[in-house]
Amino acid sequence: MNSCRDGGLRPHPDAAMVRRRRRSATVAKQAGERIRVVDIFDEVEEDLRAERAEKLLKKYAGLIIALAVAIVAAAAGWQLWTRYQNQRDLAAASRFVAAQTAGDQTALDQLAADGPEGYKTLARLGAAALKADAGDLRGAESLWNAVASDSSADSLLRDFASLMATSRELDHGDPAELAGRLKPLADSGNPWSSLAREQLALLDLRQGKLDDARQTLQALTNDIAAPPGLRARASALLAGLGPQEAK
Repeated sequence: MNSCRDGGLRPHPDAAMVRRRRRSATVAKQAGERIRVVDIFDEVEEDLRAERAEKLLKKYAGLIIALAVAIVAAAAGWQLWTRYQNQRDLAAASRFVAAQTAGDQTALDQLAADGPEGYKTLARLGAAALKADAGDLRGAESLWNAVASDSSADSLLRDFASLMATSRELDHGDPAELAGRLKPLADSGNPWSSLAREQLALLDLRQGKLDDARQTLQALTNDIAAPPGLRARASALLAGLGPQEAK
């Protein structure tokens, strides 16, 4: 102890420093104990989470496995179905080409009955062409009209079938009905527009509407998007009609 001026005693500096160090050590020890307690709680919480996860996994393991199997099976099933469809289409294409080349009506009828959807329609069109070539126009028209009215058939093939049917009826069918079928096909956006316009011109000629026929034929002759053979036919018909009479 050191003496104060007033005669009292004061603690030695070293003793005060020792007390401060002891207090700091105590605080650090308490803080360390609190940290260890927090760590213990964290470990307990992790253990509880792991235990809950394990229980959940055990409880739903069967369902998880079943879902995984279902996903894999669905993917594999889709691949198998696509492969089956491709193989089926290739087989149908081979059947169609063989029947068409041989002119085999029976084979085409069979493909129309049991083939894939697209080839069913092609087979019916092929069968109609064979009937027409053989002189069975009524049978051919029946098949063409059936395809034209089949909503499940491709629209391109439906329109083609409708054109084939109307082409056989231009000289005897009802003009209003034929025009009603042809005009939608004559729209500029339709792939068969040129053929439909040609038939409309022929229908006008049948009814004596020469000016309307000339106008349509002239448009076809000038249409560079129309097939060359069709433009040549339109030009020949136009020349056969002669010049338009002055009014």
